[in-house]
Amino acid sequence: MRHLVQARPAVASLAASKIREVANVGMGRPDVLAFWFGESDEVTPAFIRDAATAALESGDTFYTQNLGLPALREALADYQSRLHRAVSAESIVVTNSGMSALMIATQALVGPGDRVVVVTPVWPNLVEIPKILGAQVQTVACRAQRGRWQLDLDELIAALTPDTRMLIVNSPANPTGWVMARDAQREVLDHCRQHGIWILADDAYQRLIFSDCAAAPSFLDLCEPDDRVVCANTFSKAWRMTGWRLGWISAPPALLAALGTLVEYNTSCAPGFVQRAGLAALQAGDQDVLAALGRLRQSRDRLVAGLQAMKDVECQLPEGAMYAFFRVAGLTDSLALCKQLVTEAGLGLAPGIAFGPESEGYLRWCFATNPDRIDQGLERLQRGLASLRR
Repeated sequence: MRHLVQARPAVASLAASKIREVANVGMGRPDVLAFWFGESDEVTPAFIRDAATAALESGDTFYTQNLGLPALREALADYQSRLHRAVSAESIVVTNSGMSALMIATQALVGPGDRVVVVTPVWPNLVEIPKILGAQVQTVACRAQRGRWQLDLDELIAALTPDTRMLIVNSPANPTGWVMARDAQREVLDHCRQHGIWILADDAYQRLIFSDCAAAPSFLDLCEPDDRVVCANTFSKAWRMTGWRLGWISAPPALLAALGTLVEYNTSCAPGFVQRAGLAALQAGDQDVLAALGRLRQSRDRLVAGLQAMKDVECQLPEGAMYAFFRVAGLTDSLALCKQLVTEAGLGLAPGIAFGPESEGYLRWCFATNPDRIDQGLERLQRGLASLRR
């Protein structure tokens, strides 16, 4: 008897990335203006690259500690203590990317049959990761209202039933730029404490906040060391280090032994020379991060103004992150439109459907680029939508 060659059902049923599906149509074409991925088009700052080069030249090519270099863990603890409540290095785990941080944290806490609630629209990995582990996922959607993305807090609290194992929140959010308010975080944390629900906060965009705050509101501002709160973060966004694959987890100290074991069984450790680059990023202070944020704000304002001026386009001003998430009137197949924009207009955007069924009719545009490219992209979008209407 011959058996089918296939992955187990929980993996076989995972949704493939529709962002990648669009990108595969246009990657390698020099005539395409690509805004589909969530990364800046600026290279990593030279002082960070130089630190990695120096580490390599000194022979830093060996295994490191599972939890990360002690110097980097200490620097991350100091960094987070400056932005939020005081934490120690005993709460920090270094990971091979923010994606790995989210995966390892979920592996530590979620198993088959567990119930997980996710606030959407959201980067698709956050919905799919619990499913890999056999969990059941319910989503609660933010909605565009009165010029802002807003979450119905009562709806979320109602979804957090006593049998819920974990809540996953990404704020500032990809793709909407929604930022969860401090009062809402406090209410959610109090509710989760009562029922023993874990909170996994994806804080990848915490520094990309367009208010006067040094960082977006975080559960780290409110929780106690023994609260069931785990935060995942990354060097990718604030320091333009997407290709370096370096992240970290903040967790209750009692969880660190389990997280270290999972790091061992997933990746063993983050490369030493990459960790040295992350250490250089932290030791340099905020000047580079703030300068990059200033450029990002200019690009955001330019893009949103251009989109809001277009016929049949509705765009909310994002409070954080690096994306404009805008609705096109009458659009029912965002994936097909994005492919059409690539082939006919030379414009690469991400389809709304990639971020959940409630996001159909929307497109996502990463504005971490210079204003000239944004102006060119707006012209191409205008032409593409005009062609669609015809």
